[in-house]
Amino acid sequence: MVTKEEHVRKPEWLKIKLNTNENYTGLKKMMREKNLHTVCEEARCPNIHECWAVRRTATFMILGEVCTRACRFCAVKTGLPTELDLEEPERVADSVQLMNLKHAVITVVARDDLKDGGASVLAETIRAIRRKNPLTTIEVLPSDMGGVEENLRIVMDARPDILNHNIETVRSLTPRVRARAKYDRSLEFLRRAKEMQPDIPTKSSIMLGLGETKEEIIETMDDLRANNVDIMTLGQYLQPTKKHIKVQKYYHPNEFEELKEIALSKGFSHVEAGPLVRSSYHADEQVNAAAKNKAQESK
Repeated sequence: MVTKEEHVRKPEWLKIKLNTNENYTGLKKMMREKNLHTVCEEARCPNIHECWAVRRTATFMILGEVCTRACRFCAVKTGLPTELDLEEPERVADSVQLMNLKHAVITVVARDDLKDGGASVLAETIRAIRRKNPLTTIEVLPSDMGGVEENLRIVMDARPDILNHNIETVRSLTPRVRARAKYDRSLEFLRRAKEMQPDIPTKSSIMLGLGETKEEIIETMDDLRANNVDIMTLGQYLQPTKKHIKVQKYYHPNEFEELKEIALSKGFSHVEAGPLVRSSYHADEQVNAAAKNKAQESK
């Protein structure tokens, strides 16, 4: 374990290739002009250059840029959010159209100040994208929205192509890492989503390097599978600022590969695992894999 005085040196395999080509600068300009936010920027994602410059994909973050929770791993601003922007769903849909996205990921800051946790705006964003981009697949990444079943139902009734909700870490570390969120509530959220719309794949993600054991990682895999989660991603936690929780360990790519094989053996339809993998990393490939798996099951 790392003491307060110690600092774990970042290994060679975590070097990030920067790419600021026209795709990257054009996408950044459009986001500012449309007054839109992305979790790519707000959460300081290490893959922003690959996704924006090479794959031309982005994860939109709606309901503002201020989160009501202060999780110890997250770089998104926390505080009291501003009022709702009811025109945001249409602006997101317009941007998806301009970018000609095949797959759009929509995430939501936690809005515990709202009765529905932001579910209505998220559902309207799904519908707006569908109207203007009928061929675009849609993945949503909400908070637990207070664990209220009706809030989840509002989102699932809008029928996203993938429902993604991150459990983030193992059970023992949840109280220290996540603010207000509960391990079992996240599992229940994922289970209920599958019960409401059995044909919609569910997905979850955990960060590694916070002090968890291998046994706890495998236990989390089992918990997710017990609640019918289809897709799993595993990535390395990177400390965004000195104020955030410290990295306890950097996992080697070989360790991620081993964990990926273990997860696949548990029955997940698709697994992404690697030092720079994040929840929406290669999300376009994940939705395709889920669709292929569904087709095979129906034969």
